[in-house]
Amino acid sequence: MLAAPIIASKRDGHALSTAQIQHFVQGLVDGSWSDSQAAALAMAIVWRGMNTAETVALTDAMTRSGEVLQWADADLHGPILDKHSTGGVGDKLSLMLAPIVAACGGVVPMISGRGLGHTGGTLDKLEALPGYRVDVDRPTLLATLQTAGCAIVGASAQLAPADKRLYAIRDVTATVESVPLITASILSKKLSAGLQGLVLDVKVGSGAFTATLPQAQALAQSLVSVSRGAGLPARALVTDMNQVLGHTAGNALEVQEAIRFLTGAEQEPRQLKVTLMLAAELLHLGGLAPTALGARRMAQRALDSGEAAERFARMVAALGGPSDVLKQAQLPAAPVQHEVPALRDGWLAQMDVRAIGLAVVALGGGRARLGDRVDPRVGLSQVLPLGSQVRAGQALALVHAADETSAARAVQALQRALVLADSAPVLSDVLHAAVS
Repeated sequence: MLAAPIIASKRDGHALSTAQIQHFVQGLVDGSWSDSQAAALAMAIVWRGMNTAETVALTDAMTRSGEVLQWADADLHGPILDKHSTGGVGDKLSLMLAPIVAACGGVVPMISGRGLGHTGGTLDKLEALPGYRVDVDRPTLLATLQTAGCAIVGASAQLAPADKRLYAIRDVTATVESVPLITASILSKKLSAGLQGLVLDVKVGSGAFTATLPQAQALAQSLVSVSRGAGLPARALVTDMNQVLGHTAGNALEVQEAIRFLTGAEQEPRQLKVTLMLAAELLHLGGLAPTALGARRMAQRALDSGEAAERFARMVAALGGPSDVLKQAQLPAAPVQHEVPALRDGWLAQMDVRAIGLAVVALGGGRARLGDRVDPRVGLSQVLPLGSQVRAGQALALVHAADETSAARAVQALQRALVLADSAPVLSDVLHAAVS
């Protein structure tokens, strides 16, 4: 079987057979498909789509392209649970949710990814912590789960290797926005982790890969349907990404905000609401709470008591990071900081969140090309929420940059992306829909 006819078939709008999909996935693993061929098929899928049967076949083949973890003999006391977000700007919820769920009795082997397009990556964020290892062997993963109840790591070479290669190709070839490809990418990693329950945070808005509510609901339904079809109970929430989540965007800055959140020093309201909603769904799904309301109260107690923060600290130390991250995170700081001044009086009425994410990438906080190094120091802090009333010259955000030139470019980009109006905007709720 050759690559070119498979690409041509999808280009022309035909459904691919299971055998063709398996050949493609095997080619990703053994190198018989080149990057250009894989990118061509990914682009054909973006344009032509995949039906449910194709998506299930792609997900299954990518899951089985490597090892599938088994936990029966691991002596872990609790259901194996996880959460995944489809990506946004400032979305650091995994850093808070995993230890909250662990503090409530769940076990969270969270297989995470790197930045994709304009969105940040959980692994890039955690690598801002000196010494933190995202590539670990099974004994280290198991020891971390036994110590902390959670471990946020990358997919090993043995877990869904086909996805690891395709993910990197999609990142730099404008082939991210595809429901079947997103579904297969997310679920192949999650299914290979041997989960017993999964909650999905599907973002919608200007900073999401799904810009409209119908698109987001379609993705949420695809994820839940394919997951359940593979035997993994799942629920999805569709949440708002029309503004930066929290007050920061950028790797070290987001880790610092997550620590402040866990310790109770600062809990931005929208960020708190989404975190508790997702945690409650997962605890209820895993049978750790009999009702959704009881699950939410359980998550809130884990946060308020400091137990969730302690679980995060244990995880970081077990994976090679600072031994007392709650007191001394040792995060790197950018040498240049500049305010983004409002150009006039008004209300912060709209954000082009994708443009904000791309501004962080341009600062060095993400990847423009495959293999680019990420600067963990750069990004944004003190980002004002929508609905803020400001005076001319007041700071809308604070840019953290490696040099003056990149800082000046970022300030200009953000002044275009943060839209001021003469009256206060009507703000939407952070939760748009739930899919189960």
